[in-house]
Amino acid sequence: MSSPMKAPPGALSSEPVDISRLLDHGRWAGYQGFVVGLTALAVVIDGVDSQLLGIAIPSIAKDWSVASAAFAPVLASGFAGMMVGGAIAGIVGDRLGRRFALIASVLFFGLATIGASMAHSLVVLGVLRFFVGIGLQGASPNAAALVSEYVPLRHRAFAITATIVCIPLGATVAGLIAIPVLPALGWRALFAIGGLLSIAISIALLRFLPESPRFLVRRPHQWPELIRILGRMGQPLEPGARFVDSVEAGTPRAPLRAIFNTPGDTVALWSAFFFCLLAVYSGFNWIPSMLTRAGLSRTVASTGITAYNLGGVVGALTGGLAIARFGSKSSMLTMCGGAMLGALAMRSMTFGANSPTVPIIVLLAVIGAFINATQVTMYALAAHVYPSAVRATGVGTATSVGRLGAILSTYAGAWALEMGGSALFFTLVAVAMLAVSVSLAVIGRQLPGRASLASARAAAAM
Repeated sequence: MSSPMKAPPGALSSEPVDISRLLDHGRWAGYQGFVVGLTALAVVIDGVDSQLLGIAIPSIAKDWSVASAAFAPVLASGFAGMMVGGAIAGIVGDRLGRRFALIASVLFFGLATIGASMAHSLVVLGVLRFFVGIGLQGASPNAAALVSEYVPLRHRAFAITATIVCIPLGATVAGLIAIPVLPALGWRALFAIGGLLSIAISIALLRFLPESPRFLVRRPHQWPELIRILGRMGQPLEPGARFVDSVEAGTPRAPLRAIFNTPGDTVALWSAFFFCLLAVYSGFNWIPSMLTRAGLSRTVASTGITAYNLGGVVGALTGGLAIARFGSKSSMLTMCGGAMLGALAMRSMTFGANSPTVPIIVLLAVIGAFINATQVTMYALAAHVYPSAVRATGVGTATSVGRLGAILSTYAGAWALEMGGSALFFTLVAVAMLAVSVSLAVIGRQLPGRASLASARAAAAM
């Protein structure tokens, strides 16, 4: 008598697995923390390379005997590259995978930063900075998309915030590296170190970083890879498991059109990113020059920008926790208000060679905390506004439009310092953050707080 026939591996008799249930309401496993940590490492080096030029401008200006204001086109060129990079990498991430786009971005800006270390003119430096910008802006939207698609909804806002906060953390690292490197080895060595670190991290990501489950679920031929990833996340499945996505079924695959399914939220996000990046990069690019112009030492200038960025790390993590508890609208509007008050307080200060440095450093840390907290948490908000199929494109496009604000900061910051010194400079920052608060207030699809999520889970269980 023959034995019963067993179903072969991959048989399709079982019910499809709902990936939304597993990802949005599943467990938080160690493997997800590993993925978030790897992604955050990519964003750290993004922040390092973002800050290098702002830190190096005083040294390059002295080396080449040019005024600091002459670097405005160079800075603008970098931001123009970021506009291009965000749009391209967002589309690439949605079509070819977040993993591919993220690794390619890190490798690209690492190579371009090494090239910038060999520049001998403002024109060459500007061209290379354009290519650096393409890579820099390609990393963050794909990092936000990747993290959002690994982390349960209840932890998502904080996880994305903790990842993107690595931009100011990386900028802090750049400032710390610059303190010993600039006096001893010069700005070229500083750029070379940043580029080599980027290449090393891209190699590590290539070896260890997995693809997004939500990206893989839309590609049946990659379901075996998805099954392996879910197993590492503590969700073991049969080899022949099939998948559906109950939340995002039928999401259009035309990303640039789909982001306008909610046009009000998209335009408001663009406006918020524009004005916040105007404020953020006014600080990134011009605080060191402002302090040295006032007669303070380069060490104080490096310490000041480090405090601005380190304050941003603490503020953003605190902001992520606040959003998880209270929701995005009230939390982010409070951050904007704190940034405005801090900028107005610094507007009333006098900067000079004999000025006490402690109050300056402390207030820079406070302003950095609120401004960077707003900027970083906007990535979590943007990732929530757009569905998975267009998430990288939506976040990338918003940040690319925002780079117009960063480009404007290169000229507006220089103009403010020339025309009105520190008082007009910090007035510019306060007005920009007021515009951010208005933009954020009108976004309809907000991240829910803890109470809202509990109510939603209870309603779904009924």
